[in-house]
Amino acid sequence: MSIQKVIVVGAGLGGLSAAISLRQSGYEVEVFEKNPKIGGKLNVLKERGYSFDLGPSILTLPEFFDRLFQRSGKQIADYIRTRPLRPHWRNFFEDGTVVDLYPEQDRMAAEARKVGEPPENVRRFLEYSGKLFDLVNSGYFQQGLDNWRQFARHYGLWQFFKFDLFRSMHQAVAAHFKTRYFRDIFDYFIKYVGSSAYRAPAFMNCMPTIQFRYDLWYVDGGLYNIALGLQRFMDELGVTVHLNSEVTEIRHDGGKVTGIIANGSFHPADIVVSNMEVIPAYEKLLKEGKPFVDALQKRFEPACSGLVIDLGLDCQYPQLAHHNFFFSGNQRDHFRAVFEEYRLPHDPTIYLVAASRTDPTVAPAGCDCLKILPHIPYIDDQHPFARDDYLKYKELVLEKLERMGLRDLRKHIAFEHVWTPIDIRAHYYSNRGSIYGVVSDRWKNLAFKAPKQSTKYSNLFFVGGSVNPGGGMPMVILCGQNVARQIVANH
Repeated sequence: MSIQKVIVVGAGLGGLSAAISLRQSGYEVEVFEKNPKIGGKLNVLKERGYSFDLGPSILTLPEFFDRLFQRSGKQIADYIRTRPLRPHWRNFFEDGTVVDLYPEQDRMAAEARKVGEPPENVRRFLEYSGKLFDLVNSGYFQQGLDNWRQFARHYGLWQFFKFDLFRSMHQAVAAHFKTRYFRDIFDYFIKYVGSSAYRAPAFMNCMPTIQFRYDLWYVDGGLYNIALGLQRFMDELGVTVHLNSEVTEIRHDGGKVTGIIANGSFHPADIVVSNMEVIPAYEKLLKEGKPFVDALQKRFEPACSGLVIDLGLDCQYPQLAHHNFFFSGNQRDHFRAVFEEYRLPHDPTIYLVAASRTDPTVAPAGCDCLKILPHIPYIDDQHPFARDDYLKYKELVLEKLERMGLRDLRKHIAFEHVWTPIDIRAHYYSNRGSIYGVVSDRWKNLAFKAPKQSTKYSNLFFVGGSVNPGGGMPMVILCGQNVARQIVANH
């Protein structure tokens, strides 16, 4: 039997994972990427001695990455150097309270006592979270389950009710913690998938276990070194990557795809794997009709977007940890604004990365490089915000940070770079500028994403945050492996 050729559209982490896994299984693999470097949203900006991770800034579950290397008798440490972070992150509240997160039980207990939260509540919640993670991981993650039929077959009725299906994520968090501090902190683990704790199903409380059991990591030199490590590995395996090569069409005939058009030329393929999100791919590359696309839009609403503010400072703020969260005074209003009213929140919860705390190579001596990210709605094409609206919002964000302790922040800016949802959509073709793929909403999709195999074309597959198991680096890496396994089994 001749070797089958696979074309991967897009060199995001999901596409790279699928390409590596399929090459390891004996397929001929070519990757086409429209941008000048690989990595997708895992991106980097270097300017004036500052280095910013434009996309993901937190590494969790490196075990999922390591599997790629282990299949070829290698180890992740041969390509990517990682180190655990302490604290995992620092939480700042409007009243001046500061709480650090640690995976060590005694250190976390001390943080809980500091704000009047009984340590036993933390222990019980993490025990509950661990059971959910083990349940979700055994099937949804590792088996690549895509629909209710597969779910029922794998778990059976007796395990089905262990998913805590009748509560929202927030309701379960609130039942475990008595203080607003710990409720807000654990609600905001939903940030990993760009959704609302008030609308996500309770089993999303599996996410703290990913951190507390398996730790939280940094990659020396910045997280873009993950992409560089994967590039070196792919070169060794013989995966061909075409950069600056935008795919403009996926050709199809009947119920199968036949190849792609890139740079004006047709490239035939036995199988196509799209790392472009499901809805943009059907719209832009497959030219599907409006009724089909509208049905997908209704079920698989985008997760939120963000305003990415990168600041190179001429000073340091010693109160910052590597990862920091500055919380809204009313987190319910924050979630409501972004996910129900689709407006820019008046008092956002803000994620701030100061990687120079861990890695002095990312900023000049005595300086900080900050990545600041408030979650904001995806683009509403009927009533879009203009770029000026986002830039005005940037000032509100920086003003809040100054009020919460980063005194005179704006006076110390030596370099500034801002990406709006408009830029994110243009650069990555993400659905309406979303960062995290599909929203996790118990009323709309119960946190299910689109299936990994096309429902219209039998040899077309999808990877990335818009398909199961969803967004986040370890999940899209796992998705690529699951898709490769599915292709090997069926083709």
